[in-house]
Amino acid sequence: MRRALPLAAALFAASLAGEARAAPVLLISIDGLRPADVQDAEARGLKLPNLGRFLAEGTYATGVVGVLPTVTYPSHTTLITGVSPARHGIVNNMTYDPLQINQGGWFWYAQDNKARTLWDAAHDAGLTTGNVYWPVSVAAKNVTWNLAQIWRTGHADDRHLLDAVSTPGLIGELEQAAHLPYADGKAEDLPADVNRARFGVEMIGKHAPGFMTMYLAALDHTQHETGPGSAQSHATLETIDGLVGDLVTAEMKAHPDAVIALVSDHGFANVDTVINFYRPFIDAGLVTLGSDGKITSADATPWGSGGSFAIRLARPDDGALKAKVKAVLDKLAADPAAKIESVVDSAQTKALGGNPDASFYVNLKIGAVAGPFVNGALPLAFPSPVKGMHGYFPATPEMRSTFMIMGKGIPKARKLGEIDMRAIAPTLAKLMGASLPDTEKPAIDLGK
Repeated sequence: MRRALPLAAALFAASLAGEARAAPVLLISIDGLRPADVQDAEARGLKLPNLGRFLAEGTYATGVVGVLPTVTYPSHTTLITGVSPARHGIVNNMTYDPLQINQGGWFWYAQDNKARTLWDAAHDAGLTTGNVYWPVSVAAKNVTWNLAQIWRTGHADDRHLLDAVSTPGLIGELEQAAHLPYADGKAEDLPADVNRARFGVEMIGKHAPGFMTMYLAALDHTQHETGPGSAQSHATLETIDGLVGDLVTAEMKAHPDAVIALVSDHGFANVDTVINFYRPFIDAGLVTLGSDGKITSADATPWGSGGSFAIRLARPDDGALKAKVKAVLDKLAADPAAKIESVVDSAQTKALGGNPDASFYVNLKIGAVAGPFVNGALPLAFPSPVKGMHGYFPATPEMRSTFMIMGKGIPKARKLGEIDMRAIAPTLAKLMGASLPDTEKPAIDLGK
């Protein structure tokens, strides 16, 4: 009898754990998907049967209010942690590089994320985990099968790098199953999405992760090139809709009780003008160039993030330097050519959950995009080579992103209204019986 009691207790605990772990979860991200492109698909001439299925058979937000800045890496890290960039530390796409020596390096490495992830939570709940190309995933802990996102030059050697940072042997195993080579790390066009979705299907079929992340980049890529709402962007989204159908079919075959969540990281706006803050910062002596046109020193760096700039000071406690930078920004704000919507200080930036090291943050007007440093002098404003951009402050209506969810226990055709991006991770953790206790927003009440 004494031996039977611990066994009964263990079986009871296991049954509770089984009840709590309501469903495996597949999380799909379509970078740059505007919610209205799905919700108003017919009016926009879009044929999206698989995405439309989420509206009819699941629950969805009319829009998601994102984080500062509304760019890919900070947003995707918030999507799997439930905290703002100020907390998780991924404050931009590209790393802070005032002297421009990192060759355009991004925040690829998971060790830069300071917050607990859904991969961690799922692992601790006893689930296996998988990932295909999710941002900030290199050397991510607790990802059982990881195809990490990284690139450097686009040279063929990048494939060795990608293989080295992914789960040992996984790329070769899935290439054999898919009968084609895995996409190059730097490729983010539609053929690359088609390829990676195929590898996602194979990962689900061979390993059936209890929690899996799948990232698709081509819509963002196309909208940058041709603008949101263009014929090319619509065609790309319609193809991605088919890829989503393939992934959902594979997941439901592997886990008939699965929940599938579909998200995006930000919205999109049409742009026509580049704003180059390096010009006035050079003119004010805040940035110094050498005879070769390269930066030799920077007292203040305009760190572009799409439609905004974080202004980071070399000596943030230097009152005279801060006053000098503020004077430059005040002059720019009064100049219509600079296309500034607003400027906030460090306290306001922190309140918005943005970069805690930014002494100022500048939001540009819709239509303008922050320019990077280019070797040598450039004017303050010039025509944009890209047609679409994001990165504006999260209150900007055009930056609303997407959340849709369907599957076991999810109410059908239920509209949530607007939600906060930070509420998505705790919602998914709860659905799979996992723990993500330190998020900044509670889980969404999905109702019945």
